[in-house]
Amino acid sequence: MTTSSTKDTILVLSGGMDSTTMLYEYRDRIALAVSFDYGSNHNKKEIACAAFHCKQLGVRHLIIPLEFISKYFHSALLEGAEAIPEGSYDEENMRSTVVPFRNGIMLAIAAGLAENESLSRIMMANHAGDHAIYPDCRPAFVHAMDEAVKAGTYNGVRLVTPYTGLTKADIARHGKALGIDYSKTWSCYRGGTHHCGTCDTCRERIEALREAGIEDTTIYE
Repeated sequence: MTTSSTKDTILVLSGGMDSTTMLYEYRDRIALAVSFDYGSNHNKKEIACAAFHCKQLGVRHLIIPLEFISKYFHSALLEGAEAIPEGSYDEENMRSTVVPFRNGIMLAIAAGLAENESLSRIMMANHAGDHAIYPDCRPAFVHAMDEAVKAGTYNGVRLVTPYTGLTKADIARHGKALGIDYSKTWSCYRGGTHHCGTCDTCRERIEALREAGIEDTTIYE
């Protein structure tokens, strides 16, 4: 078990399955988790889950508002539940859910926080299933952002993304071993009272839990 003196990491925590798994898996190094309120359909649901898990683990949690994103950017994630497509999780269907350079914006803020807090690492839970659709989840982006953050901070902050090559089912298997209750995470892009069960992110969630052999206790519409 690591001690508090080795807590050197900021985690970008959405409250979804992937970043919540990372929170539990690397909790001994995480000094601060940061969630961003950027006005997406499901932001409030995600942030509530993020806050719950940080409280469970005693991890300091910041929520940073980014209202300008919903004001100036276009994405189905920002335009209401009816804008979210149904069907397969593929590039043509899901490209409408891209929020332009979202991870770049959030990681830049996290880099400033890391330098300000004298922390040496940022962690982000992008994974292989994101690569086809989201440019700011791909290995080339991660490498370039790591180099930029390292060059642009006095203490040489590094971007660490250990899930980049994993599938969502792989991540769920990590979570199963850690005993995570995934019913207290949020995936659905529609952001209703319960997961809709039919949008692409719900389907991906259902399939990942099934492949990992986890009983899915999520409430679906």
